[in-house]
Formats: sequence, structure tokens, C-alpha cells
Amino acid sequence: MQATSPTDTRVSVHLHSPQKEAPPHPGAGWTRFVCISDTHSGIFRLPYGDVLLHAGDLSSYGALPQLTRTVDWLKSLKHPVKIMIAGNHDVKVGYIPTDCAVVLTSFQLIQYARTTVRSLASAGLYYLEHEPLHFTAPSGRVWKVYGSPAVPVHLDGAFQYASSTEAKAIYQRIPEDTEILITHTPPYRTLDKTRKGKHVGCQVLASRLKKLTHCRLHVFGHIHEDAGARVDGVEGMHRVSVNAAVPLSDNIVVVDMRD
Repeated sequence: MQATSPTDTRVSVHLHSPQKEAPPHPGAGWTRFVCISDTHSGIFRLPYGDVLLHAGDLSSYGALPQLTRTVDWLKSLKHPVKIMIAGNHDVKVGYIPTDCAVVLTSFQLIQYARTTVRSLASAGLYYLEHEPLHFTAPSGRVWKVYGSPAVPVHLDGAFQYASSTEAKAIYQRIPEDTEILITHTPPYRTLDKTRKGKHVGCQVLASRLKKLTHCRLHVFGHIHEDAGARVDGVEGMHRVSVNAAVPLSDNIVVVDMRD
């Protein structure tokens, strides 16, 4: 996992690991985002931050006990704001693993997730599914975030689209003033390379991002082997792109942004 370093003094990107921790919080006037994805019901040691962003694949195959395990873990974390989306692994209709008696259908997963976050929003845990959220960081800064679990179709799974027409309808819903974007899929040619060297991110999402000139942070996952972070110049500002997948790395990406 690698991270590029911006020259913009309004943003700082760090890799936190057991061997090298991220530096201390920069202090007043900054928001620290801790970025993770593809935890697949695993439990990880995370650095503290103002906001925890989880970019999907909360479970391995959509089983209710797996999802509950992840939600209980997220609830236990001390980050004041925690925002999660789902991913393609979070529903797998018709597959019943031998160690799990209950598997969610798409409808049941969505209803369970929505019911859960409605009861936990007061505790700072939010679930987004093609929807925006305005939240207030501990600094008092109100951030505009949007979350979508959608991915291009690949084998069986959830929240998948098969055509550019479907993709355009999904990503056109992202508000123009979005500052923090969370998707499960990466955009095309941004931290989306498989171990076979193929770029598999979404071209429609990449095109949409060119018009989201207020977006300062984009967090995603899905492609485990290209985890990391990079910083690009966009319309006079720096945008941080984070593939936050954790299965193949000890590093957790931490992004500090000046309010």
C-alpha cells in the first residue's frame, strides 16, 4: 500500500500501521478521517479519528450474524461519527453457508441496515445507500457526504449494474456540492488495478467525478490488491482518492483535512 503526499497545506495523508502510527491529530480547525473498506466481518485495530468511513463489504456473504458482528464492532468504536455503505458481498441470495442458519435477501438486508442505523444515528453510526448526509464534525464543520454501494456487475452479488445507462442513472444522483464521496467501486484508472494488471474501475463514475468539483475526498474499496491513497489536482484544489481495502495490508489510511 502506498500514499502520495500533497503539497496543499489543507490536506495531509498518512498510513497508520502497528509498525508506524499516524502522527497526532493536527488540532483545531482540522477533521481527521479514518478510512476502511472490505472488512468482511473481520475485526481490526484502528487509529482514532473524528470520522470513520467504511466503504462497503461489511460481511463475506451477506449472512445476518456476519453483518451483526460488523455493526456491533463499529458501534463499539470511539470515533464520534461513523459512516458506512454496503458492497457487493453484503447480499448473496440463494447461498446458505453451512455455519449460518440465516442469509439475508436483498430486501431483508436493506431493511435490517436501515432499521439498524435509524436506531443508532443518535450514537453517530450512519448507513448510506444512494443518499446524502450532512454531518457535523467535532470541530463544528458541517461536511456534505454521499454514499453509494453500487459496483459494475461481476459474478453473483449485490448492488450491481450491468450497463452504462444504469451507471449513469446511479451516479447522476450524487449532488454537485458533495465534499466527501463514498462508493464501493473505484473509478476507472484510480487505484483499481487487479493483480493481473487490469483496470476494472467504473468509467461512468470516473466521468462523473470530473464534474464534482467540490469533492475533496473519495473513499472506496472493492479491489483489495490496489489499496492505497493518491492526491490529484482538481479545479484548483486537491482531491484525495483512497482505496481503503484492508484485507491485504496492515496499513490504515488516515486523511487530515483543514475545515
